Amino acid sequence: MTKSTFFVEEDKILSALFEEGLNNLHLYKPGSEPMYSERLLTLLPEDTRRLITVHEHFYLKNEFRLKGIHLDTPDMKLPAGYKGKYSRTCRDLSMLKTMKKECDYVLLRNVFDSQTDETEQASFTQTQLEEASERGLIDKHVYALGGMNIDTISRAKKLGFGGVVIRGDLWNRFNIHRQVDYKDIISHFTLLKNAVEKS
Repeated sequence: MTKSTFFVEEDKILSALFEEGLNNLHLYKPGSEPMYSERLLTLLPEDTRRLITVHEHFYLKNEFRLKGIHLDTPDMKLPAGYKGKYSRTCRDLSMLKTMKKECDYVLLRNVFDSQTDETEQASFTQTQLEEASERGLIDKHVYALGGMNIDTISRAKKLGFGGVVIRGDLWNRFNIHRQVDYKDIISHFTLLKNAVEKS
């Protein structure tokens, strides 16, 4: 998932991440003007756009031939007449069964403590997650969001999550105000990707 704000080196970093094997990018820029998302998308290689899911300004999906759209709340409605892939965020284990039937995949939020926002603590105990996994609520259609890093990836995979959402652990390694060299962020992404593939 992208950083929530736009920054100068972003298109170069995202392009490099796609080259390293990023296969699903969530374009998440809450409250931003659509022209900034448009600009970022025009700077990315055309063949990578089919790997991008957009959280706002859903018209971008068709305009840039993106992978799909993402609904950030359980009660958010699909745009009228929308046809295509979509995902949704969930904060409640009891809603997973219904949500999985509706959309392509679900992001289960606050699985572990956030690395970007101290107020976003884990919403579930390990026991609750294990029980949800045993009941089939957590499966390949549910991705773990919140607190994902090298250490927690293997825990998420053991619980049966179909994927993980990396955000803070990646973007915290790049200072948008002082850095231009982004080799560290790419190297770390490679480590994360390998951890996901080995789990």
